[in-house]
Amino acid sequence: MQIRKLAYAMGAEILGVDITRPLDAETIRAIRTAWMDNLVLLIRGQVLTREQHVAFSRYFGDLEIHPNRYNRRADYPELYVVTNKVVDGKPSDTRNVGRSWHSDGIYRLKPYLGSLLYSHEIPPVGGNTLFTNMYMAYETLSPKLRDILDQLSCINDRSAAENHSNVSADHLAERFKLTPPVVNPVVRVHPETGRKSLYVAPNVTICFEGMTPAESRPLLQFLFDHAVKQEFIYRHTWQVHDLLMWDNRCTMHLAPPDFDTSQPRYMERTTVTGTPLGRLLEVS
Repeated sequence: MQIRKLAYAMGAEILGVDITRPLDAETIRAIRTAWMDNLVLLIRGQVLTREQHVAFSRYFGDLEIHPNRYNRRADYPELYVVTNKVVDGKPSDTRNVGRSWHSDGIYRLKPYLGSLLYSHEIPPVGGNTLFTNMYMAYETLSPKLRDILDQLSCINDRSAAENHSNVSADHLAERFKLTPPVVNPVVRVHPETGRKSLYVAPNVTICFEGMTPAESRPLLQFLFDHAVKQEFIYRHTWQVHDLLMWDNRCTMHLAPPDFDTSQPRYMERTTVTGTPLGRLLEVS
């Protein structure tokens, strides 16, 4: 197995591994180590069946059976569909998903460990995905500000996300019932590496606990802007049959509308479940 770096901030391509076949324990450990070291891993050019996609993902933990029944596959409920193609005669709910910086599942009591996205169809140009290194975002802050942030919690509320305009009212109501607001630490200690990272996201982090949104906004906006500096970012240009896996505990990502939306884009994602973090917001 070889590892080829993709960018200064993060990202590496794994070469010399056939993930269409069962892997031995040593290879799995090597891939996980590379994942923890590089945050985003690419495995390119391997034609995976859906069963193989799910089987490979299971090497890294239990998989989420996606609670959003509208966007998961009926035959493989571990697979979440991200597409701009028509689904059941209607525009897909996920055609504009990911248009703001976010970390998958940051609004949940058990935020997701990782995501593994496989490309089936991509537009001729564009349709990229950007990632930012939240370790670097934290570590490049001043020591004094890091000390302050270490003591803070924030409220993450999925209903605050900006990408609901194309989702039906019934679908939205079901989403929000499944994911009420949570209180999470602003700085997260990675359970495997021990490193600290910023753990906020502009699409769902609405304020610091104990502060109003208006009081929180200046510092939160500074953190949002700081977290996506160019030197922290890797931009992935997709090819068909790319498998891209990222660690949600120390990254954010963004899917910009940088392509002709009349051209098909079809991806399927598995999600590795995480460990409990934070608590439900108490509403008085």
